[in-house]
Amino acid sequence: MALRERFRTRLRPWHGVMAVVFLAATAWSLRRPPTPTNVLMAVVGGLTGLLVFQFTVGNVWAYAVEYRNTGGRWTDLPFVAPFAVAAAGAGGTYLWTSSVAAAGWAAFWTFAVAAAVVALVAWLSVGYREASG
Repeated sequence: MALRERFRTRLRPWHGVMAVVFLAATAWSLRRPPTPTNVLMAVVGGLTGLLVFQFTVGNVWAYAVEYRNTGGRWTDLPFVAPFAVAAAGAGGTYLWTSSVAAAGWAAFWTFAVAAAVVALVAWLSVGYREASG
């Protein structure tokens, strides 16, 4: 698709979600009187919030879609396991630190590592089945 055609396509619902996230993060960051510096910092905070949202939710959604596209179901244990491990990691981190930010950070990285381990185990399992079959 040519670049010119990409700009002519309609906005998708995901773009609306990202706009809402940006506006909410900017509003959250703008809790002080609106001076030029505070507004600039609020916009930077909104962009940072959007970046974190896009990185985390976008990657988790891509994981779910790719799993489904390969014939898996969203109720399969290999799909659910990284989410369960991430929830446990987030809960444990929150109990240990009482920090929502630390719990979110731990949940993301626990999910990423657990998903990588599940992918590696599945890859090795399929390889051994093909070699012995």
